Amino acid sequence: MAGLTDMATGALSRRGFVKLIGGAALMTALAGCSSGSDEAAEGSAAGSASADENVIRFGCEASYAPYEWKQGTETEYTLPIDNLEGQYADGYDIQLMKKIAEALGKEPVVINIAFTGLIAALQNGQIDAICSGMSATEERKESVDFSDPYLSSGVGIMVAKDSEYADATSLEDFRGASILGQKSSLPDSVVDQIPEVNHLDPVDNIPDSIARLIQGTVDGVVVDENNKNVYEETYPDYVVVTFEDGKGFDTPGVDPCVAVVKDDPQGLLDTVNEVIASMSDEDRQSLWDACAERAPE
Repeated sequence: MAGLTDMATGALSRRGFVKLIGGAALMTALAGCSSGSDEAAEGSAAGSASADENVIRFGCEASYAPYEWKQGTETEYTLPIDNLEGQYADGYDIQLMKKIAEALGKEPVVINIAFTGLIAALQNGQIDAICSGMSATEERKESVDFSDPYLSSGVGIMVAKDSEYADATSLEDFRGASILGQKSSLPDSVVDQIPEVNHLDPVDNIPDSIARLIQGTVDGVVVDENNKNVYEETYPDYVVVTFEDGKGFDTPGVDPCVAVVKDDPQGLLDTVNEVIASMSDEDRQSLWDACAERAPE
């Protein structure tokens, strides 16, 4: 499931993915360069969480449209990214942040942090909550507390349409395949459920993993099923394989949740869960679709 690092300045979106993967961005990725260290630096520069009781600081890695993305223009949907001058965040998680902040009577502030650094940032007080498509795995629950899920999700495998795996219907069909995932993500953690899989060392972000798929050095990339339409529209030569119940990944806790400090000293979870409960399935789908359509070219 779910947080990513972008490969170029500007927004990363449903259709913009291919532009970033193309040209110089793809050359950078294929050369083995990654912006993960830059994102980590951004996170470390965020400073301590504000003592202002009128502010709630949300951490996310704003490079995972439609969950969240960066852009250089402000709109009615965006929030400024506090530690990236001139950059704004939009997406599903951003709209959820606004709803939570409104319910709390606080001003929402977005801090961009590499996905792998989000929990540490929460624990050391840089942020008050994580809203970045993060799944409530048992391992993460040892470090932070989670809200109820705010979206339903699952894990699929993105492959080339002309590959032997495009018509797969079960994990068995991927036996022996070379599969790549994003570091510290739930999708990567379930790769070993594939029989005799060649589980490649995970990379820092989805753009890098898709670049590897385009290059042909991997057979498939594990991805969030919620982005199936986004990926397939952006990459018409690729398809996201999904599975019927019992034939795919066992993914308990895959649905994204909001994370807060262990034992919730600020008392945020009750309000967060109230906001989530107030959204019907239709509301969530409508919000998701609007974000997917709004993601810039």
